[in-house]
Amino acid sequence: MNENVLPAFVLTALAGLSTGIGSAIAFFSKRTNKAFLSVSLGFSAGVMIYVSFVEIFPKAREALSDTHGPIGGTWLTVGGFFLGILAIAVIDYLIPSYENPHDAHPIEQMDQVPPPDIRLMRMGLFTAMAIAIHNFPEGIATFFGALTDPRLGIAITVAIAIHNIPEGISVSVPIYFATASRKKAFWLSFLSGVSEPVGAIVGYTLLRPFLTPTTFGLMFSAVAGIMVFISLDELLPTAKEYGQGHMAIYGLIAGMAVMALSLLLFL
Repeated sequence: MNENVLPAFVLTALAGLSTGIGSAIAFFSKRTNKAFLSVSLGFSAGVMIYVSFVEIFPKAREALSDTHGPIGGTWLTVGGFFLGILAIAVIDYLIPSYENPHDAHPIEQMDQVPPPDIRLMRMGLFTAMAIAIHNFPEGIATFFGALTDPRLGIAITVAIAIHNIPEGISVSVPIYFATASRKKAFWLSFLSGVSEPVGAIVGYTLLRPFLTPTTFGLMFSAVAGIMVFISLDELLPTAKEYGQGHMAIYGLIAGMAVMALSLLLFL
């Protein structure tokens, strides 16, 4: 498992810094491609939901059942799953809705920006902090997924990266609104993704002395819970906010199909 640490960290960094792609789109584009964003968010949700229930949850239950028996292992897996949901739900609750980075923002809003003032600058900084806090558990999920199974880690990385592209746009708009600077909007949005590899480093550093099969099984089941919550609470609602609900569902099904095919090819 130790030989997977560096690849897992690299995958996590790639997933996190993909917010820069969304920032660049917001920086250079003049129009919002709502259909593309809806399909992308739906696709990411499909990958996350499918891999969580078909691959990650069973792996966690298998690891915990080897140590605690089938009944005890199943109870611990379910408990870890909902613990992951609870952890990210608490983070979501503590961040005010007006600073929530997962609210959809069209690029066109960047044409209607008042001059910056102290209050707007403060809002921009709080927005960047909110994104960083949101991305922290995503980094842990990506890292531990890749640490256990690099093949699985690549799938999670792709899903998180796709999810972070429209997030980068949604983040750039309020920061630009707060600062009236496209350059600041780009860099603050881009740097907010750094919290994902930071989350990986902190999570691994804190948990490394305790990485028993039980700890790892619980962590893995929590990862499944985190990804399901992200999909249902953030990705699909945001996709619908762009006004392309059917496109989001088509993306969801496509994401599940691609994930299923990739798993079948490695049987």
